[in-house]
Amino acid sequence: MGTTGHGQRARAGLAPDDVTTTPETTSPTTTAAARSRLVGAARHAARAARRAPLTAAVVVVLWAIAVVSGSLPAGPAPDLLAAVGAGIGPAASGHWWFPLTSALWCSSLATYLGSTALLVALLQVAERRLGALRAGGLALLVQVVGSATGVAVAALIATTGGRWADQLAASTAVGASPAAFGAALPASAALPALWRRRLRVLGLVWLVMMALYSGLLADVLRLVTGLVGLAAGMVLLRGRRPARIGAPSRAEARVLVALVVAASAVGPLVAAIAQTRVGPLSVLRFVFASPPPDPVAVGQICLDPTAAHRCGELRARLRLSGIGPGLLSVVPVLLLLTAAEGLRRGRRAAWLAAIGLNTALTALGVVLAVLTAATPAAQRVVLGAGQHLHAWLALVLPALQPLAVVGLLLAARGLFRVRADPGAHRRWVLRIAAVLVAVSAVYVIGGLLVADQFDRAPGLLELLADLPVRFLPPGYLGEVGSGLTPVSRTAALLFGWTGVVFWAVVLVAALDTFARTAPPAGQADLDRVRRLLARTGGSSLAHLATWPGQSYWFLRSGSDGPGAPDLAAVAYRVVGGVAVSTGEPVGDPLHAERAVRGFVEHAQRQGWTPCLYSVGTAVAEVAVAMGWQVVQVAEETVLRVPELAFTGRRWQDVRTALNAAARSGITAEWTTYRSAPLAVTDQIRAISEEWVADKGMPEMGFTLGGLDELADDEVRLLLAVDGERTVHGVTSWLPVRRDGEQVGWTLDFMRRRSDGFRGVMEFLIASAALRAKDEGLEFLSLSGAPLARLDRGEPVRGVQRVLDLAGRALEPVYGFGSLLAFKAKFQPEYRPLHLAYPDPAALGSIATAIGRAYLPGLTARQAARLTRRLLG
Repeated sequence: MGTTGHGQRARAGLAPDDVTTTPETTSPTTTAAARSRLVGAARHAARAARRAPLTAAVVVVLWAIAVVSGSLPAGPAPDLLAAVGAGIGPAASGHWWFPLTSALWCSSLATYLGSTALLVALLQVAERRLGALRAGGLALLVQVVGSATGVAVAALIATTGGRWADQLAASTAVGASPAAFGAALPASAALPALWRRRLRVLGLVWLVMMALYSGLLADVLRLVTGLVGLAAGMVLLRGRRPARIGAPSRAEARVLVALVVAASAVGPLVAAIAQTRVGPLSVLRFVFASPPPDPVAVGQICLDPTAAHRCGELRARLRLSGIGPGLLSVVPVLLLLTAAEGLRRGRRAAWLAAIGLNTALTALGVVLAVLTAATPAAQRVVLGAGQHLHAWLALVLPALQPLAVVGLLLAARGLFRVRADPGAHRRWVLRIAAVLVAVSAVYVIGGLLVADQFDRAPGLLELLADLPVRFLPPGYLGEVGSGLTPVSRTAALLFGWTGVVFWAVVLVAALDTFARTAPPAGQADLDRVRRLLARTGGSSLAHLATWPGQSYWFLRSGSDGPGAPDLAAVAYRVVGGVAVSTGEPVGDPLHAERAVRGFVEHAQRQGWTPCLYSVGTAVAEVAVAMGWQVVQVAEETVLRVPELAFTGRRWQDVRTALNAAARSGITAEWTTYRSAPLAVTDQIRAISEEWVADKGMPEMGFTLGGLDELADDEVRLLLAVDGERTVHGVTSWLPVRRDGEQVGWTLDFMRRRSDGFRGVMEFLIASAALRAKDEGLEFLSLSGAPLARLDRGEPVRGVQRVLDLAGRALEPVYGFGSLLAFKAKFQPEYRPLHLAYPDPAALGSIATAIGRAYLPGLTARQAARLTRRLLG
């Protein structure tokens, strides 16, 4: 029903227009190649039909009925439409079959194509997840119930009166798209949490936007059928997947907020370009893109000598209805879309811009409502005749909709903390100011040079007075008007493109600023740490010191002055008055004790409670010598590679994974995140987001790396890729150095595709070990498993017992014990990692600080959910 946007496949291999192919020049080889392509396409279609027989059958039936009933290309004939379509009229006439028959026809060739694309894209989701029989029954159920309910809703709206009500009452709709949405949304209950959330959010945002901005009966039926399907899926498919969707990761939450902002921007364009726009938010089209006047009407007005001023205005609007003014009219939309892109990247400036733009649109909505209510002519154009519910909605919603977006942005403000590098905004302002001066000078000077090409020759002051209007979109935003009317192409070019050039530079510069990643706070200190790592090294977890969010304390030689060389550094985070170290000191182990003691003194001078987190036995002994308490918080596993040989019974799982990967055509590829192709990085992000979503809890950070930590050229990625370039799994490896030479790699990021090769992690780790052996390295560290440890037969008391209990309680949520058991497949060495703390009385605040370091964005609701999962 209606027309939905769908991409067109690029066509390749077309002969140039000036080349004529005749029977004499067509070779047998060319004919055979064409026949081979047709056979290949037919086989591909047959394979697709076998994989999704329900979808294929529905598409075939839809087109067969179209051909047999003569419904191509213009849709069913009026009599047939009245007999099979869905609407208030058919329902009142007793056509009880309309919920079923309305899905078997479409209104035009375009909607036949659009419905086919939706069926192929959405009905397949239900069929593959639920099976053909169950998906077919569900699609039939939601089509019948949804269409009947949708017509009932339309009838309810029709009782309120107004243009929207009249349109719904007089309409009859057909199309298969409600069934497609109605089947896909309930089937989302059987999808992994990430894709469940994405399908639901994208589908519902689109359906709601079309119903509010376009408002046709087909849009209402799609929305109601989708909601009915979503409810049916929650009820009927509860046992197939957990009903609760986990909290999105920070990156995914940013995407969802950006999506809402983008939808609020695009909606008015939908209303502006739709053939029939009657939805309650369709009035917003007047804010962005007021349509040009009718040339015939302008001619009639200009025949009246008393309407000379109005005639001039309308003629100017006609001259300003070209490409340039058309682009200028959508500047507010483009600004919001640019802000949405910045929001996706987490930029604070984009958040402020989106707040400002939507606040301005709220004010404009209020102004539009006041002017419309006070002007009878505007009431007739915007609202139609009479007082009705639609009129009130048309007056109120244009202000409430952007205000609701402002509320969402304020609620999500914690997601947008990425700031530009120092000076970026100042450079942006200077660039924009320079462009503003340049285009203003071109308009004023050019206007003076072509003054005779206006309806009257303007002077300098008149051009300067008119200049601000050149940067406002035409239509409602430009209703302040202009006393000048261009009468030539050159003058119209100055009139229509001055603002376009300026705003184009603004948008490009903003996108460029958002795309630039700000260096972390203390860039100079981070550079010192990197130099220290390159020159000396540190523990197997030393590279964690380079991750964002760190502060640093340095141990210098000699006088400890600003120019003294660094001997060691301690990376730490201050959370709630507790300074938590990120692993051991970086640098030569000979200086570790001095570094630890210096860091403790520094923290105490600042009034912080210091603690050493995730440190090895040597540093733990230093802490014990200071009178501190020590408890094991993780178990590191280390694989020695020089003598590595995957022989013997204990390596059976690893050998099986290597052999299975070889049979499946899966290879291990080394790369870096920055140098990997976009198709690969997109897959890595999708795999990671799905992994986070399926956990059902927030993603942990601190000593556990995520996507943000991959964008480091010193971090190597090892991917499992099949012959079709599908990424089945990804691991990241942090460098480990000693005395400036690399001696090993440390495993950090581990993600696998949920429906990919099952032994992918065993395959990737084994492949990394073999590569490390070839490179002459000493070891691979498989990193530490938090709150998990090897049972060494030692008595367990006090705090250690509490941590063991916490690890077992968190096992269903984060699986740390399972992770340690998995790493045992590689016959590693086990090295305990410790927490050292000065005072048992501070354990409560230390535990809280470490928890907040791992889960900095944990909300009260998420904390309550985590508590329930731990207790139940």
